[in-house]
Amino acid sequence: MRPAYNVQFSSDTGSQAVVGAAVNAAGNDQGELVPMVDQIEGRYGIVPVETLVDGGYNGHSNLDALEGRTTVITPVPQPKDATVDPYRPKGTDSPAVALWRRRMKTASAKRIDKERAATAECVNAPARNRGLLRFLVRGLDKVKAVALWYALAHNMSRMIAYDMLGEAAA
Repeated sequence: MRPAYNVQFSSDTGSQAVVGAAVNAAGNDQGELVPMVDQIEGRYGIVPVETLVDGGYNGHSNLDALEGRTTVITPVPQPKDATVDPYRPKGTDSPAVALWRRRMKTASAKRIDKERAATAECVNAPARNRGLLRFLVRGLDKVKAVALWYALAHNMSRMIAYDMLGEAAA
């Protein structure tokens, strides 16, 4: 048996700094959105006005739990039947899910959703390029330590890019 770890990074879209990190052994991202928003709130004392995530996080329970706390921007899955409008609320949708479907049909939400690849991948792609593909340690705590070291190094490189270190020394 080979252990597998799922590393989650949350980043600020403006600075591309890592603002949250988590590790688990789950094979998907469905249950990770609410804990990450909670982590950001606990660390910074605020909840993001908007939370931009990929389609792996669009579980209805996430949308329900975050309704009223943050506006979730995540793509609506395309139905198998091409004649079904994915943005039209279904009879089984909760009010939060129905609102999300309507929101994601707007040009504004679609424009914001396109930003995800350009911002999130500025954290994830360098992580993979720097070898954060396989871990030489075992156990969630040790893997999280590696992920946090990576986040610290990444944030330092963002600070250098913004010349924040020079300003702090002045």
